[in-house]
Order: sequence, then C-alpha cells, then structure tokens
Amino acid sequence: MTYVVIDACIRCKYTDCVEVCPVDCFYEGKNMLVIHPDECIDCGVCEPECPVEAIKPDTEPGLEKWLEINREYSEIWPNITAKKEPPPEADEFATKKDKFEEFFSPEPGEGD
Repeated sequence: MTYVVIDACIRCKYTDCVEVCPVDCFYEGKNMLVIHPDECIDCGVCEPECPVEAIKPDTEPGLEKWLEINREYSEIWPNITAKKEPPPEADEFATKKDKFEEFFSPEPGEGD
C-alpha cells in the first residue's frame, strides 16, 4: 500500500503534509503535489494533515488512475520537503470537484 494525492490538491497545494513526511516522498508540480509510491512507507501521517482531504490510501476503490499520475510525475517533478505558503486562490479552489481535466498542469513546481 501507498498513499496518493488526488485532484482535490489541484490549485490548493497546501503543503502541511510535506512537513510531516518522514521520508520526503512528496514532489511538487506547478499546481499540485504527488507522492512517489516507491518511496512512501505507508505511515499515514500525511493524510490527516491535508485540509482538503486530497491524500488517500491507494487501497480505496477507483484510485488506480491517481497511483499512475503520482508515479509518473514524482519521477520528473522536484522534491519538496518544507512547507510553503499555498497559492492565493487555494481557499477558492478547496471545495471544487473534478479539477483534473480543467486545471491540472504537467509543469514542474519549484521544489525546495
């Protein structure tokens, strides 16, 4: 098992989860984070830290797509290990659903 970041993170990108990760397995895109599934130790400390509930165990049904997205982008986006300020529009996008098709960006973030 591993944890994955889902589309609730898009354009919110709160980084509270990053600060508690003991193995630094988060990677930063332009408008969301992902978890490297081979680095995640399944400790689960990140899940309750996310204010928009964007982190889920990959054992939940229907998350296969997200496991692949997390795997793909964690290989090319920079590692992030410290908390940052969220984007200015984070609160506005926190309750939006199904954000992937409209708002996902494959561009990398800044990392540390």
